This record gives sequence, C-alpha cells and structure tokens, in this order.
Amino acid sequence: MMRTPLARCGVAAAALSLVLCAPAPVRAATAPVPGTAEATGAELVARRAAVAAARARDDRATAAGTGTPEASTPAPPEGTGAPGAVGPRPRTTADAHTAAGGSDLVFRSCPAVEELPPPVLCATLRVPLDYARPDGPQISLGVSRIPASGHGGAARQGALVYNPGGPGASGMSFPLVAGLPEWKRIGAAYDLVGYAPRGVGRSAPLSCEDPAARGRGPTQDPRTPSPAYKRERVAAARAYARGCARRSGAALPYVTTLDNVRDLYVLRAALGEPKLTFMGASYGTYLGAVYATLYPGHVGRMVLDSAVNPDPRRIWYLNNLDQAAGFERRWYDFRAWVARHHAAYRLGATPAAVQASYVRVRDAVARAPAGGVVGTGELRAAFLQAAYYDDVWPQRAAALSAFLAGDPGPLVEQARPEPESAAAQENARAVYTAVLCNDAAWPADWETWDRDNTELARRAPFETWANAFLNLPCAYWPVRERQQPVAVGARPAGLPRTLIVAAERDGATPYAGALELQRRLGSGAALVTEKGAGTHGVAGGRNDCVDRHVERYILTGDTSGWRVTCAPHPEPAPVSLDDRAARTPGKVPGVVLPPVV
Repeated sequence: MMRTPLARCGVAAAALSLVLCAPAPVRAATAPVPGTAEATGAELVARRAAVAAARARDDRATAAGTGTPEASTPAPPEGTGAPGAVGPRPRTTADAHTAAGGSDLVFRSCPAVEELPPPVLCATLRVPLDYARPDGPQISLGVSRIPASGHGGAARQGALVYNPGGPGASGMSFPLVAGLPEWKRIGAAYDLVGYAPRGVGRSAPLSCEDPAARGRGPTQDPRTPSPAYKRERVAAARAYARGCARRSGAALPYVTTLDNVRDLYVLRAALGEPKLTFMGASYGTYLGAVYATLYPGHVGRMVLDSAVNPDPRRIWYLNNLDQAAGFERRWYDFRAWVARHHAAYRLGATPAAVQASYVRVRDAVARAPAGGVVGTGELRAAFLQAAYYDDVWPQRAAALSAFLAGDPGPLVEQARPEPESAAAQENARAVYTAVLCNDAAWPADWETWDRDNTELARRAPFETWANAFLNLPCAYWPVRERQQPVAVGARPAGLPRTLIVAAERDGATPYAGALELQRRLGSGAALVTEKGAGTHGVAGGRNDCVDRHVERYILTGDTSGWRVTCAPHPEPAPVSLDDRAARTPGKVPGVVLPPVV
C-alpha cells in the first residue's frame, strides 16, 4: 500500500478509486476460519516448530549443564496442534529438525550478502509454500536476531519480532537497533528479531520483470495523461502481470497477507514463544491486526505504527483512495515549510509560489533531463519522499533552489536512478503487487480506473495517476481467485491490550485508519497520536513522547490510557546541503528504525 521512501526498500504504492466494480472472483473458501485446510496446516507446522524449539532449548541447557530435557521442556502451547498429527517427541536437535519439517531455527553468523555484522545472527525458517499442503513444497525465510542483552540485570521477556511494511520490505536489519540508545532498555529485555517475509530478498524471492529493465532513466510522466499515454500504461500493466505469472510460476498465488500471517504464526512457535510480541509499521500493522484476529490467544504485546485502515471493504482498492488526499496534504505541508524559510531557499514566500518554483523545475527536466537521467518521473518520485518523511525537506528544498540557480548536481544526486539497487527494487515491487492483487478483488475494467482517477486527480494531482498506473496490473492479474479479506477484530474479547501509534497528518496511512483499527480491536486497544505531524512511521527515535509510551508498553504492558496525544516532533531546520553541523552529535540522522513502507 505504501511507496518505499528509500531506494533500499524498493518500490510500493497504491491505486486510488471511488467505485469498486467488476471485481475478480473472490476465493471465499480461503477465509481463515477454523477447520480450513490452510488453518489446519498452519497449526500443524506451528506445533512441529514448537516441539523443535523446545527440544533445541533442552539440548542447549543440557550442554551448558543448566538443566535436563525432561525438566526444562514445556508442553506444546495450548491450541497449537491438530490432534494426532504429531508422532513421538524427537530426542535430539537433528531429530527435531526432521520432525518439524525444517521449522526449527539454528542461528549462525549471517551470510555476507545480508551485510549484517556481529552480533547479529541469522537463521532459516522452513515453511510450506501452500499451507493446505503442510508436507508439500517448502520455502525458506530469512530470520535475524540479537539476543536480549540483560543490561542492568533486566530479565528476558521473550522475542520482539518486527515487520517494516511494504508489502515487500525486509526487516532483516532490525536487530541493529540494539546498538542505539533509544532501544537499550527494550534490547535488554527482548531478543530483537527481524525477518524477510516470503518473496522478499532471499526468502524464496519473487520476480515479475528483468531487473535490467529497471534503474534506467530518464522517465517522463505527463502532468495530465493523454488517451495515448493511458493506452501505453494499460499495455504495460498487462505485460507486467504476464511477467509475474511467467517469472514467479506456481508460487504467485501464495504470496498473500494470509500466508504471511501463517508464516508469522510459525515463526513465533519456532522461536519458542507461546505468544507473539510484535511491532509492525505501515502494512505491518495490517499484518499484525490480521494475526491478532486469527490467533488472539497467541498475542503477547503488539505495537502497530502508522495504521492501515483494516476495514475489509477497503482492502485494497478503496482503501488507497485516501492516500491521494493524504499525499496532497503532505505535499502542501512541505511547500508551506519551504515558504516559511524563503530567506534560506528563495523558492517563494507562499505555498503557491513554492509550487510555481517546483513546476519550473519540472518543466525544465521535461525538456532536458537533469544530468541526462532525471526526468519528470524521477523528480516526482524523489519529492514523494517529502510526503513521507520531513527529514528530507531541507535536502529537497536545497536541490530545487540549486537547480534554479544553475546547479543541477544536488537534484541529480538525490533523484537519479540507482542501477545498483535495481534488483532489490524489482523484487520489492513484485512482492508488493502480488500481495495486494492476491489479497482482494480489484476492478477488472480500465473504464472504472480511468473515471475514478480522472475525478480524483482534479482534487489531488500530486500522486494520483502514478499510484493508479503502478497498481494497474491488479486489473489484469493472472491469479483467477482472490482472497477474501479478514474481518479484523471479529473476536476482540480474547485479545490482550495492544498499542496503536499514528501521526495525525500521515499521508501514506491517513489517521482515519488508526481510529478504525482501534475501534475494531476493541476496548483493550490504546492509541497514541502525534498531533499536527505527518511523518510516516512514528516510533523509534523521532518523538520522545511517543517512544516513552511505546517503551513502557513493551516492557510492562501499560498502555497509559485509551487515547493519548503527544506534541509533534520538531520540524527540520532550514539547512543547506553542505551544512554538516545540522546533525546533532551522537544522534543517528533520519529514521532510527528500518524505513517503513
């Protein structure tokens, strides 16, 4: 649902529409109610993983002389298995691995390709491609971890699993936050666990086109798409959907939110945790909310940051309508900030004047791409980041100012395509597209898309058409049967307290989604709102007030009230590209958590 703000996380976005019509068939039988083949398969695999994790823990305790298998092995968590599905308990770690179908986790030094230094350790989780066939073809998911430090005598509370969103982003780098002061107390009590969801990175990677076809510039997006340009994009969307079927093959239908939730359920068991403590950002909030709905008895603590609206009627086509207005609002916020700092940037003293300066740059790169590589498409993509993160406002404003003063260098540096990351971007877009297209029905006729986005672009021109064209492959998706979205919060009575955090002016996940998520999760769900702010991804080092609430909840379970507000984090200072003093010593610039999508 979200476009990745940083190149390392790939590309993601959403189409926007007003009316849902001519939907693709919905696979109602795949709704994960008890008794479905997929649900039963997930329970079986999780039970096996729990047995393997317990046996591995016993072996480590025995080797350390701290216990015996009989004394230290707990019974499998209640409700995690199908009766009669598992035979005698394995007696060794190797036997456990066999009994679990490879679902136990053996942590070792990370492969060089992950670029994760010690003390981060990595493991591989084996899960079924299709949970209706738990003993059928298996895929491998990458997992990373730094064990709880126990600093200050803190008792270990379990594992904290993080998902950065997307869909299509990897959380493998998450454990690195253990070295940051903002995470010291949490890292003392929890193992910090990241993972690459199915299809992402090295986790059975998905692909829809040759990466060599990406990362090249310039591209030119017309301000108002003509009928001819629209026909080109329809043809491109059809070709992209065909490419997904050709390059991803039999795996394509199984890259869904429901399959990701089942993977998370198995990961919890493989970690030896009876309940999942989880932090999800952006799309990760929807993943967590669906997990909480399906497995309320296996939820420990859950932080949902920058919430997707989980109303099943809005997954995903209608839900993304809100992004157009949200991005337009944040585009205005950026221009208003630049106008307040006209003395520094000379781009105009009003938001309208700043818009005129941007249009001058846009028209210039339409005529002659900056550096030969930055056209209007690259320009828009670079400035979309300003609608996500206010961290980049000074750099983007300085780049516009320098360009209009005759120096295109800063703009080229910030907006140029990055061929070195083309493969990662292609993979991220493929996973994003597969999840959203598989998850729910989309309009199957171009006329609906054209009508809705034409109307929408009159009110929110900044990102409407780019989102629509990026998601258009869903209209021609080769998987005939789509999933039926889960009714999030259908069983809130059994759910422990959860914590939602949101920025009031978030463009990617508008604030109404946080309110809807809180309503659906019931009276145990608390909401912390960053008033007057709009940066996507609130927790993790940007706002001390929000971080205090998050830390207290993760460590104690205290949600400090049903609805709590925090003042906005400080706006960035109007510094030039060369002002290195803008970075406060000892602080990591930008987002402390891995970028959310």
